[in-house]
Amino acid sequence: QVQLVESGGGSVQAGGSLRLSCAASGGTFWKSDMGWFRQALGKEREFVAGITWHGGSTRYIDDVKGRFTISRDNRNNIMYLQMNSLKPEDTGVYYCNPDPGLRAVGVGSWGQGTQVTVSS
Repeated sequence: QVQLVESGGGSVQAGGSLRLSCAASGGTFWKSDMGWFRQALGKEREFVAGITWHGGSTRYIDDVKGRFTISRDNRNNIMYLQMNSLKPEDTGVYYCNPDPGLRAVGVGSWGQGTQVTVSS
């Protein structure tokens, strides 16, 4: 099973940017559809963005369209989430997970995630 480690989170002011990384080891990352998910304090974890194994198709929730960009580098087993124009409501712990078919459902084990805090 692929092991995933998220990084790149931090504290920024509204309007700022962050780039999250999801480093994979083991398993078959290169042929896995992948997703980014987030969980705000006191709320359920939600799907944010997804990308097919070949990178040819992506999916975003409406709240982040035009602000976030998901990408991947299969040669180096890493996935990214470029987040621009951040808003306070983007605050939460961000996770990556396999998401076959981009159904907005993570099917693997959840890692520790990376905290994103956006202040107004």
